[in-house]
Amino acid sequence: MNPTRNGLSESTRKAVIEVLNARLADALDLAAIAKQAHWNVKGPHFMSLHEMFDSLTDAVRDHADEIAERAVALGGFAAGRTQDVAGASTLDKYPADITKGSDHVAAVADRLAAITNAMRDAIDATEEAGDAVTADLFTSVTADLDKQLWFVESHLQKA
Repeated sequence: MNPTRNGLSESTRKAVIEVLNARLADALDLAAIAKQAHWNVKGPHFMSLHEMFDSLTDAVRDHADEIAERAVALGGFAAGRTQDVAGASTLDKYPADITKGSDHVAAVADRLAAITNAMRDAIDATEEAGDAVTADLFTSVTADLDKQLWFVESHLQKA
């Protein structure tokens, strides 16, 4: 741990940094997944899906940056290397061989829902650890991911 004048106890900071890095791994994995879908989607709704997946990538990367910066602000390290993410992400492996738009939408929606639910758990864990600020960060991230999930799932519904 790096020294800091942050008023949280070291044990609280360690516990919270662990949660932050776990969710950082998921966020970075989801950003890569959304970019994978962006690059490889095909079909009659190509352009709208291509743009939606790119927008999702940007939003998730922004959240990953906030999460990583909070870990460092608490005296920890942000574990965001490719090796860190590959070993720590809780998201299901993304299929490498899909191209059909609806298959990408369903696969991204599944992983987006999983990370959103993990973020909800992170709210509770960081509140219980005594860090309301990080709980608030996760609340904000979760609210946006709920909105992103709505955008993605809307492509799965019949008009």
